[in-house]
Amino acid sequence: MIDRTLTLVLLLAPAMLLMLLVGVVPLGFVGYYSLHDTFGGNTFVWVGLQWFAKVLGSPEFWGAMARSALFAALALAVQVPLGLWIALRMPRKGLVSTILMLIFALPLLAPLLVVGYVWKVMVLPGAGLLTVAAGQVGITPDMNGAVTSWAVLILMDTWHWTGLVVLLCHAGLQTVPQAHYQAAKIDGASGWAVFRHVQLPRLRQVLLIAILLRAMDSFTLYTEAYVVTRGGPDVSTTFLSHELVQTALIQFDLGEGAAMSVIYFLVVLAVSWSFFRVLVPREAAR
Repeated sequence: MIDRTLTLVLLLAPAMLLMLLVGVVPLGFVGYYSLHDTFGGNTFVWVGLQWFAKVLGSPEFWGAMARSALFAALALAVQVPLGLWIALRMPRKGLVSTILMLIFALPLLAPLLVVGYVWKVMVLPGAGLLTVAAGQVGITPDMNGAVTSWAVLILMDTWHWTGLVVLLCHAGLQTVPQAHYQAAKIDGASGWAVFRHVQLPRLRQVLLIAILLRAMDSFTLYTEAYVVTRGGPDVSTTFLSHELVQTALIQFDLGEGAAMSVIYFLVVLAVSWSFFRVLVPREAAR
């Protein structure tokens, strides 16, 4: 038993060391900065929770938080039902299924910066593909309007990430035994009854994982949105990630930026932990 435990520890040691270097150590530095004020020459002065109080009392912070949460909610409301609907209508096996899976996987491979610039070009006034297509039906998109900017960002995020939901749901549907479909057909079950009682139970955990991944990704959106809208018009698409970069890297307010990072991290951690408790029953987690 001791030899087995030692073997497991040795096998996990490289991964644990890597996590320590890229995760715990940087987080420790951020926590240190969040409790100090810094001056030239790397002089640090203890200020306690002053930066946290400033961040939590900032209307800009709460506004950016609300916009990030709203974007995440809209992305989930569009992408999860759409991805599930597509997966339910895809063939389970065969060449067509393989081709469709490749098509839906391709956007996932695109770098974030490339996605942002592709969609920025697509909405160029008078020349962009989306702008021209909208003009054919009498619509004139105006990226100086908040509604249009939000619609483009949601459309871009949907194009980029719906494939992930499709692939996860398609994999989940592969676990449904064919005998269950045959039994439902013999019983004369409707399509809705088959989905509710046969397919959905097998998709429950897959959907929770998809929702968690998409919620976290969309809540922390930065690169694509910044490339397309630069946070505008005004601050209508300035999300929490943009506010953090503006504070820490552009204004160089390291203490305030670090405090905002810690709060941001705790929010993401709380949401992830909530999903973990749903995904893994308490008995199984022991």
